[in-house]
Amino acid sequence: MIRDIGALEAAMDRRSLMRMAAAAGLGAALLPRLALAASQPEVLPRVRAVVERWTGPGKFPGMVASLGQPGREPQFVARGSEGFTDADTVTGDSLFRIYSMTKPITAMAAMQLIAQKRLGLDQPVHEVLPGFDRMLVQDTYDGSITALHPAPQAITMRHLMTHTSGLGYTIVQKGPIKALMQEKGLVPGQISRTALRGFDWGTSVKGLDHFAERLAQVPLVADPGTRWSYSMGLDLMGRVIEVVTGRPFDDHLHETIFAPAGMTSTWFRVPAAEAHRLTTNYAAIGETLVPIDDGATSIYLDKPAFPFGGAGLVSSPRDYDRFLRMLAQLGTIDGVRVLDESAVRAGTSDLLPPKADMSSFFGGPAGFGAGGRVGKGAETGIYGWSGAAGTVGMVDMAHGLRSQMFVQFMPPNALDLLPQFQAALKADVLALLETR
Repeated sequence: MIRDIGALEAAMDRRSLMRMAAAAGLGAALLPRLALAASQPEVLPRVRAVVERWTGPGKFPGMVASLGQPGREPQFVARGSEGFTDADTVTGDSLFRIYSMTKPITAMAAMQLIAQKRLGLDQPVHEVLPGFDRMLVQDTYDGSITALHPAPQAITMRHLMTHTSGLGYTIVQKGPIKALMQEKGLVPGQISRTALRGFDWGTSVKGLDHFAERLAQVPLVADPGTRWSYSMGLDLMGRVIEVVTGRPFDDHLHETIFAPAGMTSTWFRVPAAEAHRLTTNYAAIGETLVPIDDGATSIYLDKPAFPFGGAGLVSSPRDYDRFLRMLAQLGTIDGVRVLDESAVRAGTSDLLPPKADMSSFFGGPAGFGAGGRVGKGAETGIYGWSGAAGTVGMVDMAHGLRSQMFVQFMPPNALDLLPQFQAALKADVLALLETR
């Protein structure tokens, strides 16, 4: 985020800035694309003011934002500490629960298998996991679990990665289908050792194999390929990857993405020796932040029920930037090829089935790629996703830029932090355009 005006001009032309201004209306999706002047007058003074206003007693203990220019290390802005009772300064190497920002990583691992022709994008899932053959579908979304009809088509790998499989999600569904999933232990992740109303997802079945078996026994909430509905598709993809590769899912990610990409601080289970870097997660109750998972005693220090491919990772801003930088560089980083170029190009493009429009979900034109939202129109080239505890990571494939914001509170829409970032970013970018 600390940049001089010359670097800004080198990284972006007027068209880029116009795209940035148009995209600012999205709010959380592009909030972290922040920049402050170093040797020149400040370019984004309103953004800096928001960061400072939201960090400290009565607000957030700390937050980190970053901006990465093509081929360069990221520039970080970090304020505060890793928790109200944790005096350690928050930095780009602090650890955060990234929740659904796990999804693009899992999906890109699948795209690599597709590039290697070990999987097919439109291959039926039941060819790898036979239990998903002949699925039944609710006649009414979130309605009866006995009024069902046969799925008119098979679930495919494309469907899993784009949330168009018809699979449900415990954190989304309501009524009897949600109760059935919870009863079977089909829980998408973990939050805390303490059961808190509104912040208790339940207890998950142990083992990714058992998770897949039980998920196959639950009706779909929509016909495959017809509706974008947030799902456990990427958790199931973890099991697909296990079967296809013959390796435990978490080991496969480490061997094929984390290690070659130099991501040394990304885990499903935080090593005890690294607990001092783990931030505290908070529940936003009204305007009060209540600690629900302290870094020193976090549930993420324990082995999870299974590696949640949709919401299970802890990472650092520096590590996740390496993932985004690798994508921006079409699969390579520091001279090492991590993913095939074809896997990255396809994964960051719109993979939605023709009938599954998701524009109404985002309030405007949008597509969906491998585990992440894909921009359209003024946002063409933007790919990324956010997490349930306030993290956001995006890459601009058209200009090689990466942006992030890391904070820890749930749910992330409980406070007006994100709208304030949105307004500040939009105002500062428009002011910058007027001077060019």
